[in-house]
Amino acid sequence: MVIAGHPKRWSGLPVFAVALALVAAIGSLAAVNAGSEYLALTRPPWAPPQWLFGPAWTVLYILIAISGWLAWSARGLTPALGVYAAQLVLNAAWTPLFFGADRYGLAFAEIVVLWGAIVATIVMFRPISRPAAWLLVPYLLWVTYAGSLNLAVWLMN
Repeated sequence: MVIAGHPKRWSGLPVFAVALALVAAIGSLAAVNAGSEYLALTRPPWAPPQWLFGPAWTVLYILIAISGWLAWSARGLTPALGVYAAQLVLNAAWTPLFFGADRYGLAFAEIVVLWGAIVATIVMFRPISRPAAWLLVPYLLWVTYAGSLNLAVWLMN
């Protein structure tokens, strides 16, 4: 895949960056009091410190944006990008459920669906762009961890 010779393709990168910034903004707005809420929850001993979430999600959102852009650059709009968009919507919905509504059980069910959508995106991206698929693996691992943390918090609170 040669992208350097296609300025049109580079112009698509900001679109993916803005999409991920919107997902992050929705999460941030829903998590205004998340720090104090998180600290007030009974958490398992393996729960990460509060300060880790911001840097982790920043890196993940960058990888997710680049992944979508690579898949789009390789083939344009495909059904795989529809699944990619669906997982972005699911990603944006989790924080309001967990922190905004304190619906830990519903948030867990939602994160399970999100996990499946990420797996589907990886599977669908693989034949389009292997780098795009691989860039989503850290996201899948983090959501796996976050899902187990969500389940533990739900059961402990």
